[in-house]
Amino acid sequence: MTDLFAEALATFDQLFDEAQAAGEPDRTAMVVATAGLDARPSARTVLLKAHDARGFVFYTHLDGRKGRELQANPFAALVFHWPRVRQGVQVRIEGRVLTVPDDEADAYFASRPRGSQLGAWASEQSETLESRAEFERRIQECEQKFDGRPVPRPQRWTGFRVRPRSIEFWYGADFRLHERYLYERDMAGEWSKRMLYP
Repeated sequence: MTDLFAEALATFDQLFDEAQAAGEPDRTAMVVATAGLDARPSARTVLLKAHDARGFVFYTHLDGRKGRELQANPFAALVFHWPRVRQGVQVRIEGRVLTVPDDEADAYFASRPRGSQLGAWASEQSETLESRAEFERRIQECEQKFDGRPVPRPQRWTGFRVRPRSIEFWYGADFRLHERYLYERDMAGEWSKRMLYP
């Protein structure tokens, strides 16, 4: 790991800790932006479940909209916004997306509350749902199906890891005179750092 990439990760870890200390409602909440082959972007908030030098991980259904888009066009942008940290902080991450190994997805799925596990089986993510009662009926069916035994991970439910190509730190300041620092990886894998105008 290069020194600049290590510096960027250490900066993220420091801000992540500050977000917890500042009382952010959920410091793991991040916007994930994707685009399909039609290049039309879509964005939604998900939760960060792991991060290290390999990247930033979240979990979802492969057949939902974001799962389909990430399989067709394996690039994503992430945004963390922590308004209670300093004068407001944003972290923007962009990069290629890879699915996590099965054993990693299995381990995370096993750590989820049973209700969340059953919900992953019951949900046909992003598809039309006729009524809430229909969803509750599907959850009851799953409860019966797995009664008395562990709930396995659905085959089409897994994690995506965003491998950073760029990481930007945006620090709020009075009069919109913000500070921005951009770390970027080039095609040769070398990282650089520069300051940007706000």
